[in-house]
Amino acid sequence: MATSSSAAHSWVDELVDFLRTQPAVSAVRIDPAAQKIAVATVGRPEIAGLEDKLAATIAAIEAELEAKAAVRPPAGFSVRREGDAMVVGRDSCVTAEKMWLWREMEWPEIKAEHEPDEQEWRTLAVLALICGAAGIGGMVAGHFSPDLSWLARGFFIVGLLAGGWDAAIDTWENLRKREIDIHFLMLAVAFGAVFIGAWGEAVLLLFLFSASGAMEEYALDRTQREVSALLKTSPKHAHVVLADGREQEVAVEELKLRQRVRVRPGEAFAADGIVARGRSASDESALTGEANPVEKNVGDQVFSGTLNLWGVVEFDVARLPSESTLQKIIRLIQTAQKLKAPSERFTDKFGTGYTYVVIGGSTLMFLVWWLLFGLPAFTNTPETRSAFYRAMTLMVVASPCALVLSIPSAILAAIAWGARHGILFRGGAAIEKLADIAVVALDKTGTLTTGELVVQGCESFPEGREREVLELAYALEAKSKHPIARAIVRHARAEGVVELKVDDFQSLTGQGLRGKIDGATLLLGRRELLESGPLADWARKLPPAPPDLSEVWVIARELVGRILLKDQIRAESREVLDSLKRAGLRTVMLTGDRRHAAESVARELGLDEVRAGLSPEDKVNAIQDLRAGGRIAMVGDGVNDAPSLAAADVSVAMGARGSDAALEQAEVILMHDRIENFLSALRLSRRAKRIIRQNLTISLGVVIVMVLATAIGAVPLAVGVAAHEGSTLVVCLNSLRLLFGRNA
Repeated sequence: MATSSSAAHSWVDELVDFLRTQPAVSAVRIDPAAQKIAVATVGRPEIAGLEDKLAATIAAIEAELEAKAAVRPPAGFSVRREGDAMVVGRDSCVTAEKMWLWREMEWPEIKAEHEPDEQEWRTLAVLALICGAAGIGGMVAGHFSPDLSWLARGFFIVGLLAGGWDAAIDTWENLRKREIDIHFLMLAVAFGAVFIGAWGEAVLLLFLFSASGAMEEYALDRTQREVSALLKTSPKHAHVVLADGREQEVAVEELKLRQRVRVRPGEAFAADGIVARGRSASDESALTGEANPVEKNVGDQVFSGTLNLWGVVEFDVARLPSESTLQKIIRLIQTAQKLKAPSERFTDKFGTGYTYVVIGGSTLMFLVWWLLFGLPAFTNTPETRSAFYRAMTLMVVASPCALVLSIPSAILAAIAWGARHGILFRGGAAIEKLADIAVVALDKTGTLTTGELVVQGCESFPEGREREVLELAYALEAKSKHPIARAIVRHARAEGVVELKVDDFQSLTGQGLRGKIDGATLLLGRRELLESGPLADWARKLPPAPPDLSEVWVIARELVGRILLKDQIRAESREVLDSLKRAGLRTVMLTGDRRHAAESVARELGLDEVRAGLSPEDKVNAIQDLRAGGRIAMVGDGVNDAPSLAAADVSVAMGARGSDAALEQAEVILMHDRIENFLSALRLSRRAKRIIRQNLTISLGVVIVMVLATAIGAVPLAVGVAAHEGSTLVVCLNSLRLLFGRNA
């Protein structure tokens, strides 16, 4: 709690400093949860520059969203809570506060600490290609024509400039801060190799290093776009019902609490609200995971971004668009990302220390050979190699070229294999983390199931006329586009049913469809069509639909029937779950669907645990609870899965049907909607981790052996280069086993 208090005190001080410099501002009110900010003034003075000044405090505020610790502001200022908002202002009496005029402002956008330039990775890739091409040109010129050594030298110089450009910039920035890291060592080793004539070695080293940097920047660039795709699903306009019954189209941002909004079939709800008039059903699959349409009657809640399917509905705005469920999901993604500890690569963790050790060790051995053993400092003779020659040899054999390649070469091979087999890894961290998971959380709709309803059967009353029921349902549903209609039309066409001609087609608000075939009226819809008519007593005796099925009733002259539908389980799901269990992993279903439907699927598939009826916030909380059992991977496909994907240690999305938000958030994407690819991804990541460990052992082992050999005796430069190149080659070949081996 001390940390939270300190952080809170820090941003309060920032606001107090601002109030001191802006005497016209009496108070500042901040609500991080709703991302709202307002200032209180007396009158309307100019307060230019306020946004820039307040932006400096927002990062600290967002980092402490859950901090509830009391703070003590400086004398003359006060801090108090108003619901979820925090008000920092000058001490004043109640009368003075009544004169305050609150002015709403836009929440400042805070730029990430390291927000990569979209073109940076392209620049690095071009420099790496130039370096590699120049290195090859230099080796070819030197090998085939010794007389062209000047040409080879020219190629090598171009390669050194291109490959070392980015490392030189980073090194200069670090030197200005009196720091050195592995970039500095790369340049030192390269120039040391040049000094003793190993030009090709220097170019190769810088090529590998610059290529690795380009790959890392590309992965970082791709992870910055997860929220922008989700914003596209948010409605832009709404139809407000005025007092005289007329409609007025307004921008969603202009909606106010308790305003009445009218929504027609096929339109999206513009805000969260309560149905005040009309009946319908909404498609909430993208938001809650519910595969079936959800009935909406007067008093029921509707959600922003969900689709109105059947009837005209009027609802009263219960939350402003900025506070809607959809916007909360967007903010949950941002907040959940902060819960993930960054995965640091092994070479980065010891890079600075290793740099100091290599430079210090080489310098020390130079002094020892020169001053203690009396070797010439810089002059080489046929009998004796100079102390500087030996120190440069030591620096070459201690060069972390193979060490730097140990991880990215394996990661690159794994990414390439995955891409060829329908698995897209977004960066190397996902491969490393996926290998260590202990729990797999899976969404139901669209992940374990296909997300598409399928017809399970037809029933007729009296029996024996099931074909006619399907024909009549097909005739009406052929003119509709909602999920149930798609399932019935698909099934009818597969059965070879002929589409009958329908006259006077009409949508019944809140109930279904109506039409005429050969002059006879035909109805299709929910059970209420029967229970509200002359067959009400008989209809109440009809058997209810099984809990995991949906039903659509068809009412015609002398015929009543129903069609039963179900969200289809993927054929591969059971085998995948069985394999995960054999691998020692715990499987858990997290779904917004109804409990009985979720439990039915879980029993059929053999899941270890089911958590049903979850909101996006509940899914994030469940991820946090499950983390007690070990590192967790989340597999999902919908907008409602995006926050939990962000909160999980490893986020996995179904690629073909997955929502934009889920796909942009995911670190692993399973293309072609193949859940079995998750098994391949898991096996690939575990194999990649083993190879990374082998590479680190080989590269570090060779460095240790050669450093000891160089320190004890005079190791020729050719032997040092051979050992260094040999370890690099072994590491590369070992990594290539991932690319050409069988990982599924």
